[in-house]
Amino acid sequence: MPSIASVNTGAAVDADWAGRLKRTAIDKRPAAGPVAVHTLGLAGDEQADREHHGGIDKAVYAYAREDLDLWQERLGRPLRDGVFGENLTTFGIDMDAVLIGERWSIGPVLLEAALPRTPCGVFRSWMEEAGWVKRFTAEGRTGVYLRVLAEGGIRAGDGLRVVHRPQHGITVAAAFRARYERDRDLLRRVLEIPGRSQVWEEYAPAAGAQTS
Repeated sequence: MPSIASVNTGAAVDADWAGRLKRTAIDKRPAAGPVAVHTLGLAGDEQADREHHGGIDKAVYAYAREDLDLWQERLGRPLRDGVFGENLTTFGIDMDAVLIGERWSIGPVLLEAALPRTPCGVFRSWMEEAGWVKRFTAEGRTGVYLRVLAEGGIRAGDGLRVVHRPQHGITVAAAFRARYERDRDLLRRVLEIPGRSQVWEEYAPAAGAQTS
């Protein structure tokens, strides 16, 4: 059964390399005990750039331990849980197969997959890897931003159950690739998904898709 390897939170701190704000909360660290999950995120967690991070559709960010291990091998250095700024480091779930609108039950908490992670300059500077944004984008292992449909507490070791998979069959990863590959047909299908994040409206024009 898939599970939570760690629950990670972090406070915003000043950093000269952190873009125009000079402030970031990308450094997430595993919590020792249970963490309360609210509609707008985890207790004790912060987002420095609220224009691009946080909010209902980006309340919780999940990344697979298996994908961290892959990057660890490729980069030739250890990557701890939380190093990608993820709130949940998961184990046993294929992030590449997560559908838009898929729902996860973790104890009392219910989460819904909403969006891929779009790499930014702060992420690049944090990783200190040449061409990191292009490498991360090309690989397409973005992790998943999730909405919180039911609040509660999560701790490391909790089981993760997929309780709903929509019939449309469009994965978060495929939709991410569609944005950069300008796949108009797939982006149009994304826009037809009931309840999908309004952020997809911003992605559609890049591929010439119609939003009305």
